[in-house]
Amino acid sequence: MKDLVEVIAKALVDNPDEVTVTEKLSGKNLTVELHVAPSDMGKVIGKQGRIAKAIRTVVKAAALEDNKKVDVDII
Repeated sequence: MKDLVEVIAKALVDNPDEVTVTEKLSGKNLTVELHVAPSDMGKVIGKQGRIAKAIRTVVKAAALEDNKKVDVDII
């Protein structure tokens, strides 16, 4: 999941070098934390959070194969 979020985020931002993704696993719950430059925050979130919601939807669909619950946090 880390690689998937990283590829999507780097395609959206102006500063792809500043994108970092970390994973935290607790049981069946996986939390993916996405860190971007402050100037790119709006591009990752989108108007009314539409892009962030789309990223979360894609990641959750990919997680269905592993029977895991995945949360994406944009920090």
